[in-house]
Amino acid sequence: MRPYRFLLAFALFLAACNNGDKPNGNTPEENENTVQPISYSVLKQYPHHVSSFTQGLVVYKGKLYEGTGNKGESKLMEIDLNTGKAVKSVSLDDKYFGEGITILNDTVYQLTWQEKVVFVYTLPDLKKVKEFPLNTEGWGITHNGKDLIVSDGGSNLYFYEPSTFDLLRTQSVRFNGQLAFNLNELEYINGYVYANQWGAPYIFKIDPSNGVVVGQINIQDIWNNVKKDAPNADVPNGIAYDADTKKTYITGKLWPTLYEIDFSK
Repeated sequence: MRPYRFLLAFALFLAACNNGDKPNGNTPEENENTVQPISYSVLKQYPHHVSSFTQGLVVYKGKLYEGTGNKGESKLMEIDLNTGKAVKSVSLDDKYFGEGITILNDTVYQLTWQEKVVFVYTLPDLKKVKEFPLNTEGWGITHNGKDLIVSDGGSNLYFYEPSTFDLLRTQSVRFNGQLAFNLNELEYINGYVYANQWGAPYIFKIDPSNGVVVGQINIQDIWNNVKKDAPNADVPNGIAYDADTKKTYITGKLWPTLYEIDFSK
């Protein structure tokens, strides 16, 4: 047996041995190819401000909100969907790099990246009323109607109590039995957490009860079209779901367009 084949066999052996030591909440089915491709169709396109380094995207009570990043440029904004322009805007202090946002019970939660601070605002005035410390980097955030759910660019989802930001539990995320990685912007849709994978054209559909990725959307075609019109466009990032109209919107960092899309399932 050639050395590299031995190493490969040994690695597979270790993986099989470690298979019996599963993080809490995982199921045997995660070791099978459980990830199903999910197709989509683009229903409509809207303008998106090309200077917005999108980190969070939310629709709440019919209004679109966006959080952006980069130090000295980070903002929390209410956006006019049809024009892409800010209706209201709050700038973060230059020392903060803004990240994901979510809205629960008329309260906006905005993460920061490496500063490990969560900003809390009230609606409709976008007045900052509180700050919470965060025990990890902040990337994406959403909620299930009760708990806040946060990603930190790794393979975990963190569940927090909204009024105290106390950590309730940590759930590892697995893709066909292997730890997922680069989980970024999050959105909770009909019982599942949808997550952008940073640096890739993929959106994962995650069962939050066990962390298993059950579906994957590949938006490479959209990303390619964006880059034709905007060569400086960065990665896809931003998923927003309107629970009232059942519409889903996606965009990316420095993208000139926001897309209304429909998932096949």
